Amino acid sequence: MMNEYNKNIDTLLKLPPSGGRGAVYFIGIGGIGMSALARYFNSKGVEVSGYDRKETPLTKQLGNEGIKIHYEENIDLIPKNVDVVVYTPAIPATHKELVYYRENKFLVFKRSDVLGWITAQSFNICVGGSHGKTTITTFIAHILRDSKYGSNAFLGGVSANYNSNFWASNNKDVSVIEADEYDRSFLKLSPDIAVVTAMDADHLDIYGTKEELENAYIEFASKVKPGGLLLRKYGLNRSYELYAAHPHHLKYSFEDARADIYSLNRTVVNGSYRFDVSYKNQIIKDFELHIGGLHNIENAVAAIAVAKWLNIDEEKIKRAVANFKGVKRRFEYYLKDDKHILIDDYAHHPEELNALISGIRSLFSDKLTVVFQPHLYSRTKDFADEFAKALDKADEVILLPIYPARELPMEGVTSELILNKMKLDNKRILSKEELLKTIQAENPRLAAFLGAGDIDELLIPVKEILEAQ
Repeated sequence: MMNEYNKNIDTLLKLPPSGGRGAVYFIGIGGIGMSALARYFNSKGVEVSGYDRKETPLTKQLGNEGIKIHYEENIDLIPKNVDVVVYTPAIPATHKELVYYRENKFLVFKRSDVLGWITAQSFNICVGGSHGKTTITTFIAHILRDSKYGSNAFLGGVSANYNSNFWASNNKDVSVIEADEYDRSFLKLSPDIAVVTAMDADHLDIYGTKEELENAYIEFASKVKPGGLLLRKYGLNRSYELYAAHPHHLKYSFEDARADIYSLNRTVVNGSYRFDVSYKNQIIKDFELHIGGLHNIENAVAAIAVAKWLNIDEEKIKRAVANFKGVKRRFEYYLKDDKHILIDDYAHHPEELNALISGIRSLFSDKLTVVFQPHLYSRTKDFADEFAKALDKADEVILLPIYPARELPMEGVTSELILNKMKLDNKRILSKEELLKTIQAENPRLAAFLGAGDIDELLIPVKEILEAQ
């Protein structure tokens, strides 16, 4: 089957002898990883179309790029002459379109299979971890693009510099890839450089235990090609096994001098960070970072380490770090003026909440209102205690109902599970409609909207309310 698959992908990219363009169909095309692949094929002249359950700013962008998308699960709307069908594991096996293509013997593959195949022959920088991977992936890809080193980029977020989660390069056959651990997708990649940012428990619906998740990361590290590099955060659990998986490795840290690369001499100037970096006992001075969050200094350190290992000129690295605008929905300032600061972030894991709240505290002393939408019933159930402890670090917390994504409800699992474990007095659960009325009435000076669901759809009305006050 894989040889047949390779042949069909070759057909898509080389154009069929009949003169057609080749065609690929995406089920769940609006997903961040799926849309990057769709853009890849579109850039190669392949006819791309797809389905998603609702229109979003991202799917509108895809439409503007010439990709035809429909939003109804309906086999009468799907193309019947496609060469390959790609789906995301978030799509249920009973999805009518997926069932049709399978029953009619079309070539149907997971997103991870396709990504693994099209990057099999390139030099790959793969970034994995339970948090931090999207920013670090985007940071590395930005440095390579800004410095003219060049790379293809398959990102798990939309780069604020380039307003895209994919770009191609004709300069080098290099790919920077976000390595997704969900469904063990990252084990289908072929890294020359692998970055492991964290191995905190997550996706226990897939792995069952934290130990099994860690086993997958160790296997990911072992896939680094001979002569390649494993870059891992200093202090990770089971570090000896990571070392044994690929002994040519470096360790990075925010500030721990026992690591090979870390930051030092940090200051805050006009809402931005200035710092130096120690790289294998060599001090590189005067980095500037203009995105918020102390955790983003650590993310910058990881990206700088990769750039240094690739022998990119230090002045080019510094310039790229200074003009890095971050990732949309990662410590993104949705509003920042004399009266209000509104921050949007995709944080959906307790450690991400901890990092985000600490980062806000490092820059602002105002009362902090956090609006959090839990993502998945299973994650809420598994980490209710940890979510509560992280949210207790805010001054005020408003919880929205759980965003279910691919899951069905679980008995006894609601946002109250988190609320009841919190020690903070100023806490409540509101509907989206109630939240907007509360913002109107209370006019918060500093607010952060956090979550991986559809909480970002509230940002435009919230911004309009605040700007009118």
